[in-house]
Amino acid sequence: MKSVPSFNALIEKSIIDHWDLDALTDYKGATLQYHDVARKIEKLHIMFENSGVVKGDKIALCGRNCANWAAAYLATLTYGAVAVPILHEFTPDQVHNIVNHSDAKLLFVGDVVAKGIDPTKMPGLEGIINIPDYSLLVSRTDKLTFAREHLNEMFGKKFPKYFRKEHVHYYHEESPDELALINYTSGTTGFSKGVMIPYRALWSNYDFAGAVMGKEIKTGDTSISILPLAHMYGNAFELTYEFMIGMHVYFLNRVPSPAIIAQAFADVKPSIIIAVPLIIEKIIKKKVLPKVQTNRMRLLQSMPVVNQMVNEKICEQVVNAFGGRFYEIIIGGAALNQEVEQFLKRIKFPYTVGYGATECAPIICYAPWDDFAAGSCGRAAKNMEVIIDSPDPVNIPGEILTRGLNVMLGYYKNEEATAQTIDKDGWYHTGDLGLMDADGNVFIKGRSKNMLLGSNGQNIYPEEIEDKLNSMALVVESVVIQQGDKLIGLVYPDYDEAKNMNFSQEDIENVMEQNRQELNQILPAYSKLSAIKLHEEEFEKTPKKSIKRYLYT
Repeated sequence: MKSVPSFNALIEKSIIDHWDLDALTDYKGATLQYHDVARKIEKLHIMFENSGVVKGDKIALCGRNCANWAAAYLATLTYGAVAVPILHEFTPDQVHNIVNHSDAKLLFVGDVVAKGIDPTKMPGLEGIINIPDYSLLVSRTDKLTFAREHLNEMFGKKFPKYFRKEHVHYYHEESPDELALINYTSGTTGFSKGVMIPYRALWSNYDFAGAVMGKEIKTGDTSISILPLAHMYGNAFELTYEFMIGMHVYFLNRVPSPAIIAQAFADVKPSIIIAVPLIIEKIIKKKVLPKVQTNRMRLLQSMPVVNQMVNEKICEQVVNAFGGRFYEIIIGGAALNQEVEQFLKRIKFPYTVGYGATECAPIICYAPWDDFAAGSCGRAAKNMEVIIDSPDPVNIPGEILTRGLNVMLGYYKNEEATAQTIDKDGWYHTGDLGLMDADGNVFIKGRSKNMLLGSNGQNIYPEEIEDKLNSMALVVESVVIQQGDKLIGLVYPDYDEAKNMNFSQEDIENVMEQNRQELNQILPAYSKLSAIKLHEEEFEKTPKKSIKRYLYT
């Protein structure tokens, strides 16, 4: 195995090296400098130690992204405890289940989560801590109560003059295969599985990020954390890497609507943007495409001499919509809509699409924007191997398999699921279907569990149909399902646009029927839609904004 340095030693070094720089800011709120984060970590370590938390104990965190969430997470790792990040969008019952299943000893919660959970349903917890001020909401041991009540006193005794950078030493020297955190996947049925992520996977994702972003972003640069920190994609590339190189991270600690995100981009002007397709698509479709799809713009783009200049101007406008100072937008978590991708490629916009999984903490594939094959998700990332389980990977889709430093230890308390997912040769079976071209670019064709079987045994990938349907008139999003031997498209229409055009329900239905007929002209016979049914509200989504397909199939 490749030599893996101490991850916690790198956190320690970053704090010391960047002591007086801005570290974490709650957007429109307070800022913590690196020495402030160190102080919070030290106080939490004192509280952990004096309340009986030992190395290897589980500490859960459930709340919206904020500076205090990040500080508690870093304190957990550097103490030698195991972090259990829980998505704040989970229901109270899911939170109870994850806390109990993970054997968490302490639980950090945000304001909203605190109101919903029931402490009596988590009997193994010794305490519940309020993220905004680290006060105790519940304490079940005298040790914990005493430690919190006398925390400032104990901190003062330990550092009688004042707390300095030479006091920062995270004595926990972890081994590469040591468990760092348990991340529960959003899952599709029942309760999700606990992915056991070792320190080598955290370090390897940091190492990958340094290799691909290190020349472009530097100490003191800014970034915005929009994706949930309890999800590995946001955790690794919107907090961990940035913190470890001395960047200034802003937390968008409110519901990320396109308007709020656009304003945050304009204010913060991030150097790198990490996003899921939904965020990019909404901003492009609402703020950019209406301006560039006018008859005048189409006419200008049809003129070869003018076309390049027009595209450069459009690209400049789109770049400015995202703050104007980033070198690249990395999109992951789900497939990018083809119409939006073709538009971005045409104007030479600096974007790329990566591919990952919680089980790989998360990166599997990546290529930089100027070497990125449209429609792909890049090539095998640093420290990873990728193969397609197919007799002809260029032409016949097969399951995407990967192995390397990023791969998890397994699922917590679930050896059977682990054995089904990681084979004897160390290959992680992703459950995704894909192709690989001669240059190693991977093209995802869909989830193997989503694949539908046509009446004559044809493989039908609903995501490919949905991608085309989502580009059609008045379609916001769609899910293709199978009823008997027929394919039905469930569509959530753009009711706002329909209202602007004074369309009745019957008008919307007529538009959808026209969409169906146009779509079927470009689909093979076995994957044509028999009907389109309207859905009155947005489809329910996972935290990474992919549709919870199982609810509709």
